[in-house]
Amino acid sequence: MGTANPLLTYWYFQLPNFVLAALMYTLLGRALLSLIVQPDSSNYIWRFFCRLTDPVVATVALVAPKAVAPVVLWLFGVVWLFWLRVGLLNLFLLLGTIPRTS
Repeated sequence: MGTANPLLTYWYFQLPNFVLAALMYTLLGRALLSLIVQPDSSNYIWRFFCRLTDPVVATVALVAPKAVAPVVLWLFGVVWLFWLRVGLLNLFLLLGTIPRTS
């Protein structure tokens, strides 16, 4: 009866992890959506995906060669965000701020 909700207890881990996951999956959705939508489309879903993920794409583009296709930048962004989430989990596990599973 005395157990607390782990989502609220570990909000300091869950919130950044959720934001990184949302960005990661939105970038993946942008890559998949680009197969059927033109890059200059006025589709509101496409524009939302672009507006939300453009900062991540700009960050990845800083270290990527200029000749890389945009879809490759998006997919590298997905991979980078995945490893950032893994690193965040490892950091919190090393600090002992979230419980380990047995």
